[in-house]
Amino acid sequence: MRAITYTESGGPDVLQLTELPTPDPGPGEVRVRLALSGVNPTDWKRRSTATPGGTPQTPNQDGAGTVDAVGEGVPADRVGERVWVWEAAWERTGGTAAEHTVVRAEQAVPLGDHPVELGAALGIPFMTAHRCLTVAEHLPRQLSPGSLAGVPVLVQGGAGAVGNAAIQLAHWAGATVITTVSSPEKAALARAAGADHVVDYRTEDVAARVREIAPDGVRAVVEVSIRANAEVDTKVVAQHASIAVYADDGGPEFSAPTRAFMALNTRFQFVMVYTAPAEAKAQAVADITAALADGAIRVGEDAGLPLHTYALADTAAAHQAVQDAAVGKVLVDVTA
Repeated sequence: MRAITYTESGGPDVLQLTELPTPDPGPGEVRVRLALSGVNPTDWKRRSTATPGGTPQTPNQDGAGTVDAVGEGVPADRVGERVWVWEAAWERTGGTAAEHTVVRAEQAVPLGDHPVELGAALGIPFMTAHRCLTVAEHLPRQLSPGSLAGVPVLVQGGAGAVGNAAIQLAHWAGATVITTVSSPEKAALARAAGADHVVDYRTEDVAARVREIAPDGVRAVVEVSIRANAEVDTKVVAQHASIAVYADDGGPEFSAPTRAFMALNTRFQFVMVYTAPAEAKAQAVADITAALADGAIRVGEDAGLPLHTYALADTAAAHQAVQDAAVGKVLVDVTA
């Protein structure tokens, strides 16, 4: 099978188009013939810093395709099922930038009749967003219509992939969704995703605008850049609010006013899906599946998530696009 691999860490140029044996699924596993692979920031960051241990590594965690073989203990009727895949390359060598990948059966989730582009865009972004919206004591453990009814939620960076996912999921759950962006073009994307209120942080006073919208403060913050936004978050959170930090855009360290957050009993939660509890991942998959069934999750320009598709041989360019902060979702067409 054709696959992208790398044997040393480095820039996108370490990615090579190679031929590998088509893998066979083991007990409890399925093999997926991939149509599209989704690229996330953690894919290029891992490629940049982690040297594979003697075995060529195929990158990318997310994808969509069709189950074409099953291992022992997996129902045979799963063969032919259209699925979306998550965490294919986590603690494995076979990611989704290949014609086939093998994952545990629960990591190949039924996609039904939804487009493969949508399936390949789910995975890490939507599971991260779900964790951010359910991680604190005062937030629901399960997202469903009405589970966040009337709850003010602030999504910092609403035009990014996780920001878009958070807007869509929070909107589906009934939250009052406020988001920040850096341009009118990104504001249009955030509104298309379902944001109720959009604040341009380059031209507006974010704290003042958020307090106008939510006088008692927001109950949850989905945070892409805590270093840049800690001061604003201090001014807009309600008592017992949570700030879920899923990225370190702007720098790896930050400072916060201890007393102010103590007085509010604010909860900081750092989020990385890969090491999240298994039950949290299972709930995310279940809720994303329910949102799909409700037609609440979409991709494309009219959903606030433009798609950028590259051929398999151009995976290096796809990684570079994500590293350069392409607005929207970067996909790799494994069949091209």
